[in-house]
Amino acid sequence: MRERAEAEEIAQEALLRAHRHWARLRDPGRFQAWLVRVAWRLALDRTRAARRRAQREREAARQAIAGAGRSESSEFHFALAEEIERLPRKLRAPLILAAVEGYDMREVARRLGVPEGTVKSRLFAARQRLAERLEWVAENTKRT
Repeated sequence: MRERAEAEEIAQEALLRAHRHWARLRDPGRFQAWLVRVAWRLALDRTRAARRRAQREREAARQAIAGAGRSESSEFHFALAEEIERLPRKLRAPLILAAVEGYDMREVARRLGVPEGTVKSRLFAARQRLAERLEWVAENTKRT
């Protein structure tokens, strides 16, 4: 993992799973190898999920831009800017720093003075709210 906080989360999850599934371990002498394998699989799953999520986001953005005409595209950008401004500051700040200005999670966390995990959860919440609001705006724009 490239970020320490993410590696720590995976280590915690691996230990938790090892505790839950201790009875499944056939050879207690191989606990370390088993635990390493659990952590490896968790890291691999998380990396793949992040890659798929990024791909879906890129594809959705491409389709939104490609599918919209020039005036629709500018309406979309206006609606997006408006909805970003409506977000609470604690969600808006990490979104702007990460998505608009291009800072990585560590730098966003440092600038905001919060843990990286908090930045990630706030980014997730901000993106979710934006998606919901923009979907609602698109539906209501089509009706008029």
